[in-house]
Amino acid sequence: MLLLGGGLVLAFSIALCVHAVRTGAETFWLWIILFLQPVGGLVYLIAVVVPQLIGGPTARRVGQAARETLDPSRSYRQAQQAHDDTPTVANKIRLATAATGLGRHDEAEQLYRAAAQGIHAEDPTLLLGRATALVELGRPAEALPLLETLALDTEKGRTPAESLTHARALEGLGQLGEAEAAYLVARDRLPGLEGMARYAAFLARTGRVEEARDAIAELDHRIARTKGPFRQEGRHWRALAAEALT
Repeated sequence: MLLLGGGLVLAFSIALCVHAVRTGAETFWLWIILFLQPVGGLVYLIAVVVPQLIGGPTARRVGQAARETLDPSRSYRQAQQAHDDTPTVANKIRLATAATGLGRHDEAEQLYRAAAQGIHAEDPTLLLGRATALVELGRPAEALPLLETLALDTEKGRTPAESLTHARALEGLGQLGEAEAAYLVARDRLPGLEGMARYAAFLARTGRVEEARDAIAELDHRIARTKGPFRQEGRHWRALAAEALT
């Protein structure tokens, strides 16, 4: 029975390796399948094969989350290759977004700055991307003029994402009253939990500890009602808020 079980596992792994080769999957999957039997094969099945077979948005999200967990720089490598092949504005944005995901904010800022030339000089995506990178780099004074330029190009006021970056820039410059107003806009309007988490962290940094704890408790309540990748993302933002209390 043990030999039969081992043979089935080996056959299963070989079949998955054949699938990986035929579909052009990245080489690291072969190592995962062969050297982490049978768990590696199950991970490949969930991350790659099932999303391909089902093709629905939920399956694709699950597969993407699994692939990013195992190989967090995958999106960056793909974006880098696309940018090297064709350094268009769109590919610069794609690479800057991937760089941001890896915490490479200096690289992202340079890419956004290089893309914001000529007719793209006041492109909202480029302005916000660069301003956010500058805030992450601790350069809020450079970010603020970009955000002000961005605000002039809309009749409906700042978007929630713009409000959040504006709040962070204002806080970095010590303009706490204006920063709180912007944080509140982001908290109430920005999808997901980042706005709530960053506002909770702001409360903690400004000495309003009890309010920060209440905000984190609300985050916990929200996270408990989410599922899958959204819960993992929520825990990330919850950790950011809690860190400000320490």
